[in-house]
Amino acid sequence: MRLTVLGAGPAYTDRIGATGACYLVSDGATHIVLDLGQGSLPRLFAAIPPTDLAAVAISHLHPDHYIDLVPLRHYLRYEHEPPRRVRVLGPAGLADRLDALHDEPGFSAQALDTEVLGTGERVIGSLRLRAGLVRHTAESYAMRVAPAGGGPGLVYSGDCGRAADLGPLIEPGDTLLTEVSFGPGPIPDGVAHLDGPSVAGIAGSSGVGRVLLTHLQMGFDPDETEASVRAGYDGPVSFVWPGSVLDL
Repeated sequence: MRLTVLGAGPAYTDRIGATGACYLVSDGATHIVLDLGQGSLPRLFAAIPPTDLAAVAISHLHPDHYIDLVPLRHYLRYEHEPPRRVRVLGPAGLADRLDALHDEPGFSAQALDTEVLGTGERVIGSLRLRAGLVRHTAESYAMRVAPAGGGPGLVYSGDCGRAADLGPLIEPGDTLLTEVSFGPGPIPDGVAHLDGPSVAGIAGSSGVGRVLLTHLQMGFDPDETEASVRAGYDGPVSFVWPGSVLDL
């Protein structure tokens, strides 16, 4: 499997070149995108034709994780004759959100085949996708993507306010791609995100093979954040940024 980072930013940032959350997982001819945040669609074009996507999986209904479904829908609808379609998995109500944005019932259904992600497991091409609920919004998911034939996978936290929620998805040797919104911490009371110490705790107790950090809020230092994870986890730790490409 290969991970191509198309976007790694939070809802807003002052980092030049940052784009919203978007992670392309590829295994041969099978390509799945995890989230499609603001500004990520042009980076997807640079990686693969969007029509090659087997699926888009949306973690939750905050716009910095799904809003580029709108230009994707336009591209599929208007750039091809007949229009092309893409499978989209996400929380209940995703299609309604897109339709309401344009005040047009059926807007998303003209090009996007939406279905509820849920907590089951499904095989998509040569990849296996499994999701689990995490604390953030009323329906937020973390996801594990792995080769359908078995082997280590990638666990993506989405936005997550309780690191222990990731535990049921993680298998020994997996790569953990996790938000670390509040850098070295602490996390403000009542805020459903993670920081370096909370990431270190789940990484150290679950047997992950390495940790990839993302979704850092502006004002926090990446080096200090990495150090806060390494203080409690002795495996490889690094940030990913738009343009990062890693073999898993």
